[in-house]
Amino acid sequence: MNTLPPRFPRRAALLLAPLVLAGCMVGPDYKRPSAIISPQFKELRPAPGWDYAKPALAEQPKGKWWEIYNDPLLNSFEEKVAINNQNVAQYEARYHNARATINAIRAQLFPTLSGSLSFNRNSTGRGSRNASSGVLVNYGTDSTTYTPSNTTETTYGMGPTASWDLDLWGKIRRQIQAQVTEAQASAADLANATLSYQGELATAYFNLRYQDSLKELLHRNVLFYERSYQITKNQYDAGVASPTDVLQAKTQLEQTRAQEIQTGETRAQYEHAIAVLMGEAPASLSIAPGSLTRNIPAIPVTVPAELLQRRPDIAAAERRMEEYNAMIGAEIAAFYPDVQLTASYSYSGDPVGALVQVANRIWSLGAAATETIFEGGARTAAVREANANYDSYTAAYRQTVLSALQTTEDNLSNLRILADQAAQQQIALDAANKAVTVAMNQYLAGTEIYTTVITSEVTALSNAETVLSIQQNRVLASVNLVQALGGGWDASSLPSKNSMQKDNPFLPEFIQPDTNK
Repeated sequence: MNTLPPRFPRRAALLLAPLVLAGCMVGPDYKRPSAIISPQFKELRPAPGWDYAKPALAEQPKGKWWEIYNDPLLNSFEEKVAINNQNVAQYEARYHNARATINAIRAQLFPTLSGSLSFNRNSTGRGSRNASSGVLVNYGTDSTTYTPSNTTETTYGMGPTASWDLDLWGKIRRQIQAQVTEAQASAADLANATLSYQGELATAYFNLRYQDSLKELLHRNVLFYERSYQITKNQYDAGVASPTDVLQAKTQLEQTRAQEIQTGETRAQYEHAIAVLMGEAPASLSIAPGSLTRNIPAIPVTVPAELLQRRPDIAAAERRMEEYNAMIGAEIAAFYPDVQLTASYSYSGDPVGALVQVANRIWSLGAAATETIFEGGARTAAVREANANYDSYTAAYRQTVLSALQTTEDNLSNLRILADQAAQQQIALDAANKAVTVAMNQYLAGTEIYTTVITSEVTALSNAETVLSIQQNRVLASVNLVQALGGGWDASSLPSKNSMQKDNPFLPEFIQPDTNK
């Protein structure tokens, strides 16, 4: 049975149509403010040992930027960061929360429909005048007879009620716009956090490999110093060397052994950090020794404007500008009347079997508009606050861009300068190694004291450590440059506004919008 009158929906539609069509969104439309940016990077020039690749000749890996180092073990570690890192998981939960909030706010655009089913049983006691029987009551000289009686009635009721905020001025739609852009910013935060922790893992990994290479360097020197000590001891046994020479050789040997052992302390800390970055307990990870890479990959560098699209932190800052721009409109909408429609349709009567009848039908349809007449300047203050928030996020966006430019320029200059330093330091190391050979030969010939040999060996070891340290800094600078350039990420990776507004898990399937549009 159709319980609704056939003309009720038509009447409602005729009344609602002009109101809905008249709806608008007050407040400023968003236009992206300009950023402070240079036309090109200052450091874009080739240097010995380092070449800034041209985008047309080399492409940075999309997302899996660490593969440019050609290290399978590093690749396997990096794959786990986005999946198991608990800090990344927090950012992912925040993104899902922001996305769910979109539907919570958007639900206010739809009518609120509720149904009711009621049962009431009422009893009323009363009396009636009766001349022949009943109770006699005297009031002075007058006497009246009343008969007591009791009436019991049962009433059943059922029917729906509905209310609808028409959002004529776009307050709810501005809030939706703000939340959609906040969800996009949260997605960019998630991408930025993932990139950051992947960069931390690569940094820890290469620092660990530096400790491995340093240990290997020190071990080679320990073997060399062992031979030097044995030569000095033999010289002493032959009576051509003093006890001081032997003690000096022994001291140098044991100091170098201690340095070799010390590398294990720092290495263990980096290994623990790598495990935690992968979301694992430190005890579950053991990394076999290896060597620091000698190759510095060529990284494509374009114009600074590309950073606006390639860095997730800049994308997040830009999205939040639109969010707070939308909130200005939401606050301005508070100056306009709030229009709400209400409707109800029900049946009330007895018995239940005959409840759904025209005679028992009750329906109503109404509209109400409310407007705050005086609130002491609260709405004006709210608009000013929203404007100030927007200005704050605009400044934050521009500062984020400037910081991105600085980080990129820093690492470009680091790579250029470190390449020059590496070449020069290698020359110094070669000279120091030759000095060690000459000093040892002179000592064996009896023309130099052993202190000269020790001084030459210490200088050579120091130069070798510096060469290794420069290589470490070059590798880390390349990691930092990849991060500064966005790690292959692009703003097009953000979920679109339409995709987030079309997907409403709280609506039945038959109400879902057409996603093909």
